[in-house]
Amino acid sequence: MNDDYLWDGSGEPDPEVQKLESALRGLRHNRPAPAFPEIAEITPAGERSRLLTFLLPRFKIAALGWAAVLLIASVGLILYRMKPGAVAPSEWSVTGVQGAPRLGGNAIKAGTANLGVGQVLETDSVSEASMIAENTGEIRVEPGTRLRLLTSRSGRKRLSLERGVIQATIWAAPGEFVVDTPSAVAVDLGCIYTLTVDDSGDGLLRTTVGWVGFKLKDHESFIPAGAACPTKKKTGPGTPYFEDASPAFRNALARFDQAGTSAEERAAALQVVLAQARPRDALTLWHLLARVEESDRSRVYERLEQLVPAPAEVTRKGIMTLDRQMLDLWWNELGFGDASLWRHWERSWSEDR
Repeated sequence: MNDDYLWDGSGEPDPEVQKLESALRGLRHNRPAPAFPEIAEITPAGERSRLLTFLLPRFKIAALGWAAVLLIASVGLILYRMKPGAVAPSEWSVTGVQGAPRLGGNAIKAGTANLGVGQVLETDSVSEASMIAENTGEIRVEPGTRLRLLTSRSGRKRLSLERGVIQATIWAAPGEFVVDTPSAVAVDLGCIYTLTVDDSGDGLLRTTVGWVGFKLKDHESFIPAGAACPTKKKTGPGTPYFEDASPAFRNALARFDQAGTSAEERAAALQVVLAQARPRDALTLWHLLARVEESDRSRVYERLEQLVPAPAEVTRKGIMTLDRQMLDLWWNELGFGDASLWRHWERSWSEDR
């Protein structure tokens, strides 16, 4: 068959095409083409004006309608998130260990439940719970504890311990896990630790592995493995100490940190601390540099220099003025961790907060 037949009917037709044409002949259109009036190339100004006058009010109505729909949807979403029980899920799964822990006000009867952002996990005097997040760690929630999940996203896990005791085993990268308390913020730096908060809001942090940064505003403490640090609701973290220090050392340090202690009593307590300090207790003396009166700083400096000599970049004058870079360089000499790690994550969490 010549292809021209399909276009203009010329050439030799194909028998199959002829059969198809014969079958469809009854449906063939044989009316003349309609005549359309000529369309002006340019719409006159008056016509355009009338057209805009017609369309604009309808466009505004449609736009307002869509705006109303979006507003209603947004308000509905906010109200949904605010209503009781409507919480964002997280990676934290909670298991009752004993008794009847309560999650969001409901008892965990069997199996596991998800702790949502904003929800509270609470244990009474006879119940315990376990929280696990695969990429973060495990937290043992002891009796009499009230714990709230504040943030749970990649690189950011934040809890609030309002009262009670938790044992945290964290395998996330340093700085990704934080616990707020009424008196300080604990920033994990790759560790295992126990955190206690009593009904008054005071607390105690004990580190088993790694180290923890403890902070309230500009008041901070570093607690390495084997050390502990008390914290008070009004004054923040106290001075860290190793728990195997002598009783005389620990009692004198407690008197030094106690609120309301007179200048004479603090000076006497400091004298005992300096006399009882071992090389390991350089941890405590380093923190005391920023906690003593300026007139006592030289005494602390000289004793710390005897226990752990300062690196070459650190000068007496710099320490007397509490130069942050020099203090961090001396901290690094103690062998408990790199201060720059803390500075990075402390700044990151402060900005996030």
